[in-house]
Amino acid sequence: MAKFQKHIFVCTNQRPEGNPRGCCSPTGGGELQIEFKAKLKARGIPNGRVRANKAGCLDQCEVGPTVVVYPDAIWYGHVTAADVDEIIDSHILGGKPVERLLIPDTVLNNTQERNK
Repeated sequence: MAKFQKHIFVCTNQRPEGNPRGCCSPTGGGELQIEFKAKLKARGIPNGRVRANKAGCLDQCEVGPTVVVYPDAIWYGHVTAADVDEIIDSHILGGKPVERLLIPDTVLNNTQERNK
């Protein structure tokens, strides 16, 4: 079996309601990851080429729900089900990341930004 060309990791971490860091999957159902899988399948993209996985905490809770695409290391924040088609069409199939959803480098993994 060939290697995956792209891996889409969708944070499904839960935190209690009202947590100051926020929560990527408030219902715990992984709906966003399920949406990615369904949309990839609907486009006929084989599971062996692009994989949409549930991920534990990606430590970007303040800008969640968070999605990261590898090997590109492209981080998306505030992703909703309404954004899935655009991410697949523009980035996964077209190679062009969706600029409006990118987590800025100044925020990504920046604990000082979190503690403000």
